[in-house]
Amino acid sequence: MIINKHPIGFFDSGVGGTSIWKEVISLLPNENSIYLSDSKNAPYGEKSKTQIINLCIKNTEFLLKENCKLIVVACNTATTNAIDFLREKYSVPFIGIEPAIKPAALTTKTNTIGILATKGTLHSSLFEKTSSSFRKNIYIEEIVGKGLVELIEDGKLHSKEMTILLKSYLTPLLKKNIDALVLGCTHYPYLIPQIREIVGNKINIIDSGEAVARQTKAILTKFQLLNATENIAKHTLYINKSKVVLKQLILETEHTKIIQKKF
Repeated sequence: MIINKHPIGFFDSGVGGTSIWKEVISLLPNENSIYLSDSKNAPYGEKSKTQIINLCIKNTEFLLKENCKLIVVACNTATTNAIDFLREKYSVPFIGIEPAIKPAALTTKTNTIGILATKGTLHSSLFEKTSSSFRKNIYIEEIVGKGLVELIEDGKLHSKEMTILLKSYLTPLLKKNIDALVLGCTHYPYLIPQIREIVGNKINIIDSGEAVARQTKAILTKFQLLNATENIAKHTLYINKSKVVLKQLILETEHTKIIQKKF
């Protein structure tokens, strides 16, 4: 068996993509990883497509210099606006993140699902293409979660402001009789406990984490890039703002380092 010890690379507009990172390293415990938190430029969801692509190029080239063998674009907005460009420009395999509309559409009983995502994701051509195939049979209610990412990046995950904002977005969705809520931003899984308190137990909350981890394993296997060693994996997480919020989400250990760095 070919053993490839090079790290898996991840990048996001901030700390939210660690929700994806956690799923991947849980499924692939032998894999080393490097994570970029571009918190200085968060949120990507309010930027133009050109700005998003340029940020994705910067992040990708940082990870390639670190010899990453595969890159997970752990950001819905970056994926929906830049993944095609990145795949054309670079030879490394990319894993993208898209709102998990399909499982919601296949399981809904009310034929109405909600999607909470950023403006950049909901207004992208890739999202429109993906969602359009399901709109014939179900109603998709879209809500832009403006301000949620900023609060998480500012360390206000459990704040009163967050509760008020979540209620303002989720209450209209509940009135539409949704029975599934798709989280279309990798920051949002950290809000699941608070979302659950608002929507109750009858709403199916869906995010992309487990599916992305399975796809990452599949692509590594396909291209013979798996690290089959049983050594303890090493993880380095870079952030270009204060480390405080990232340290609240990630347990820093001997093998998991958080580094504040300009990039």
